[in-house]
Amino acid sequence: MNVLGIESSCDETGVALVASKGTGVPRLLSHALHSQIDMHQAYGGVVPELASRDHIRRVLPLARQVMAEAGLGFKDVDLVAFTRGPGLAGALLVGAGVACALAAALDRPTLGVHHLEGHLLSPFLSADPPRFPFVALLVSGGHTQLMHVAGVGEYEMLGETIDDAAGEAFDKSAKLLGLGYPGGPALSRMAAFGDATAFALPRPVLHNGNLDFSFAGLKTAVLTQVRKLGSNVCEQDRANLAASTQAAIVEVLVKKSMRALREAGADRLVVAGGVGANGELRAQLNAACQKARVRVHYPELDLCTDNGAMIAMAAAMRLQAGRAVPSHDYAFDVRPRWPLQSVE
Repeated sequence: MNVLGIESSCDETGVALVASKGTGVPRLLSHALHSQIDMHQAYGGVVPELASRDHIRRVLPLARQVMAEAGLGFKDVDLVAFTRGPGLAGALLVGAGVACALAAALDRPTLGVHHLEGHLLSPFLSADPPRFPFVALLVSGGHTQLMHVAGVGEYEMLGETIDDAAGEAFDKSAKLLGLGYPGGPALSRMAAFGDATAFALPRPVLHNGNLDFSFAGLKTAVLTQVRKLGSNVCEQDRANLAASTQAAIVEVLVKKSMRALREAGADRLVVAGGVGANGELRAQLNAACQKARVRVHYPELDLCTDNGAMIAMAAAMRLQAGRAVPSHDYAFDVRPRWPLQSVE
């Protein structure tokens, strides 16, 4: 079965083709991605209306590119999957509308996919795919969650953010430091030149006894330090504050992940989402997991951010597991707010 996946939940338009056969791990045939970073940089963040309009321009050319690179035609597509939510309503509607129109023209079924489930299953696209069960650290945009994953659609929430997520902490701290959009990668680049011990920043709710996260207090602490440094701050102090901020976020993520593994009695960790591309986070998780004799799995770096491959993969795996019923009803809706744990 060939599954065409369309992702349009925020500021990246992604299309991919995945082939599944029997019970084996589905295989990525081709994928294409257009990022809107350059367009949104002038505004310091995502402008929803501009994002939706750009998705309209990009999605069909990307779909044609994917099919051409796979050496197949649209007639070879057996299922069209799309991101149903969560995300920006207008952006989601573009992907859903195109997916359903294409499927109707081809007389093929459609399947709406949860964006975070796509991230959660994206490590199965890697050269070293995980096996169920595992603990997952999901760090994507406004989401920071720890989940126990027994199988496709079998998700138990272990802990989640109660305010700002890790990605938001990176982005907001970067903005306070005068860095560009997207803030997370910019802060990480600057942190490479700084001293992570230069500023004593808080590690919110690190020792509260549960697996929840909170990064709003860290953002406030960064703001306080920025004000103390003043407008004539030198580049080294900015780099030191960037490094100290990254160290605080990473320490919380690593220690909570290791605690989740112990409490769940698991020996396998999956890390997914855009923050999962952070080099310092990967280095510290690798070291901690090696010490604890735990296997850790990541998506390939180019598949950490939003992409169509993870949507096609999630759809294919749900079908294999018997947890999805494709639809020939091309009337669609989207769910801008959609808790992952409600997906079965």
